[in-house]
This record gives sequence, structure tokens and C-alpha cells, in this order.
Amino acid sequence: MTDRRLDGRSVLALVTNYGVEQDELLVPLRELRKDGVDVTVAAVSTDPVQTLQGGKEPGESVDPDASYEALGSAPHDLLFIPGGTLNADQLRLETAAVGTVKAFATSGRPVAAICHGPWVLVEADVLRGKTLTSYPSLRTDITNAGAKAWVDEPVVVDADGGYPLITSRTPKDLEDFVAAIRERLAQV
Repeated sequence: MTDRRLDGRSVLALVTNYGVEQDELLVPLRELRKDGVDVTVAAVSTDPVQTLQGGKEPGESVDPDASYEALGSAPHDLLFIPGGTLNADQLRLETAAVGTVKAFATSGRPVAAICHGPWVLVEADVLRGKTLTSYPSLRTDITNAGAKAWVDEPVVVDADGGYPLITSRTPKDLEDFVAAIRERLAQV
């Protein structure tokens, strides 16, 4: 963990308006904001984001800061993609979201994804040569997308291949995941 505040750093969180796993969005969001990070939550629309707990039960609602289309060109230091099966499955169908992932990767800016979040990385075709983790059911998709390796570890940081990639498996890995994001933001 970094022992300095992260004031002046900015993170863009990409979600859909329904189905994001509550803790995978809210824990990093709250922890990073406590550290002074400006976190923008962008969704398909500016309607409230309905989170789910365990992929089934309704969780907290979150008001997004912007829609994908209204993001504009404001630069962010890191892209954060939380999971949730429904969220991730719909996110990879959103052209603007996939384009944002590609823009971050090609510009060399870090991307952090947890659980099912890497599905949008598969769709964006930015995993070639990368080592990462995810929810176990994504292993074949990740391998077929050209990843170097899928590993079963709490957090994986791969700085090779043009952009830094931080990945984690499930909500039980959130402490390690947030620590890795903090570490990367401290280097910006």
C-alpha cells in the first residue's frame, strides 16, 4: 500500500446501468476516493446504476457521473472495470466502452479489471501476450483472445505488452486489487 495520498490522480470506472457486482464497484470507488483520487463512474446512461450482490440480489444504486457518450476527452490516469456477470456481458456489447478500453491500452495507460470485467478486454482485443487472472469461467475466452497465460492468483500485474494491466478474480480479492491500483496510481 502506498503511504501517500493520491490527490490529483483520476480513474474512470466503466459500468452498465444494471448488474455490476456491488462490492467490486463500491469498495474500490470508496477506497480510492478516500485516498483523494477523482473517480468518474461512466455508464450507458445517466440513470442510476443498479448493483447486484452475488449476481442476484439487488444492492445499492449508484448515480453515474456521465454516460459513455458524454465522457469527452478528459484524460484519466487509469481505467477501472468492475465485474458482475450481467454487467460484463452487456459492457462488451457497448461500442463506446470497447473503444474506451482500446484507447487506454493503445495510449499505454493502465487498465484494472476484476472478476468478469476482463470480458470487455477480450472484446477490445487487448490481451495478446498478457498474463492475467479473472473469474475462472473466463479462462478459455482469455486464452483464445491471445493472452500469454491465465493464472489463479488474487491479483496479477502485467506491465509488459504496451500497457499495465491489473486483474483480480473475485470480491474476496478486493484488498489486493485495490492495493495494486493504489501502487500503480502512485507511479503516475
